Amino acid sequence: MIKSESGVKSFPKNYWTAIVMEFFERGAYYGVLSILSVYLVLSREEGGLAFSREAAGAIMGTIPPLLYFLPMFAGAFADRFGFRKVLMLAFTFLSVGYFLTGFMESYGMVFASLIIMAIGAGLFKPVISGTIAHSTTEKNSTLGFGIFYWAINLGAFLFPLILVPILKKQSYGYVFWMAAAAGVILLLINIFVYREPQHKKSDLSVGKVFKEMALVFRDWKFITMILIYSGFWIMYFQMYGTVLWYVNEYMDMTPFNNAVNSFLSLFTSTPTQWAFDVEHVTVLNAGVIILLQLIVSKLVSKTKALPTIITGIGFGTLGMAILALSGHAWVFITGCVVFTLGEMTAHPKFNSFVGLIAPPDKKALYMGYSFFCSVIGSFVGGFIGAPLYNHFVDKMNNPSALWLIFSCIGLTSMIGLALFNRLVIKKTNSPS
Repeated sequence: MIKSESGVKSFPKNYWTAIVMEFFERGAYYGVLSILSVYLVLSREEGGLAFSREAAGAIMGTIPPLLYFLPMFAGAFADRFGFRKVLMLAFTFLSVGYFLTGFMESYGMVFASLIIMAIGAGLFKPVISGTIAHSTTEKNSTLGFGIFYWAINLGAFLFPLILVPILKKQSYGYVFWMAAAAGVILLLINIFVYREPQHKKSDLSVGKVFKEMALVFRDWKFITMILIYSGFWIMYFQMYGTVLWYVNEYMDMTPFNNAVNSFLSLFTSTPTQWAFDVEHVTVLNAGVIILLQLIVSKLVSKTKALPTIITGIGFGTLGMAILALSGHAWVFITGCVVFTLGEMTAHPKFNSFVGLIAPPDKKALYMGYSFFCSVIGSFVGGFIGAPLYNHFVDKMNNPSALWLIFSCIGLTSMIGLALFNRLVIKKTNSPS
């Protein structure tokens, strides 16, 4: 029997091991992220840590940027010292970081524990992507990375949907210990199942990594594009900060709950009491991606990169603006779905656009640094979200103003990219 060269059966065992690893790691991470910002500010009586919004914003503005910044160094370490060794270190940091966070109550110790977790996650990201790359070929890489992307969203969908609501009823600490347990499972998989991919060891040093970074950052076109596109990610990271606070403190999701329970009653004779909570914002985002990403990708497969990115940011901006219309449950759900459509439209095309402005002999290098929009977006979004929420929602009781401010950031990003295309890309006779 001839083995398929492009179908599901074409992937080696190590590919599927990496997929399982990604599912558990992302499930644990998004399970924690789905409640983290709320847990940090909830009162002690409600099971939280009672930190100020600004203190919580400092954590949310530090942990994701660190997680996105570390992979460029971690990839070099993995190529030099081996994938399995770096994964062992990553899963150890993940397990310890999550475990300690579930116990700690002081601000400094919680912050430190989450930094340990972020180091582990940052070490993990490039190694697992590299494993997928080494386990696929030119004929099956599109399918391989598509399944990989689904594994990410499946973890982000199932963990907050099933595990988080059950665990947090007992204690929010249980959510972190669940994530730590996932880290231990990953350690065991790495020890007993995962195999080192066949690859040539690199002599790339940390010093050379910094030299490459300096090279990329001297390219004003690339940096300008990254800064402009970061506006979308400032909005995006509100879904794990201000939006969760808003749901927890202001939203009455009864109409949506009634609709869901009516649907569930079709399958059981026992009355259901399902209720939308903060962790379901992440579930909604991941669920929409799982259902619609293939359709959206098909629709934009032949469109030009930059106009598609601008359209995606437009959907994200519209989604945020919809939140400003009303505090009704269905308006909130609609806004979140529209925002996710924007994410699905813009992000897959972004890498294509990076390739357009990168020098021909440095495309791979530039692709490696394209994630800086997430570093900037999560950093700025975390640090400005908290004081803006404190002012417009807590003090002025005007959440609509908050969402419109973030919508204006998205609109500015759209205008900036349109001007960038007209004044920079088209002027240098590059296709867009």
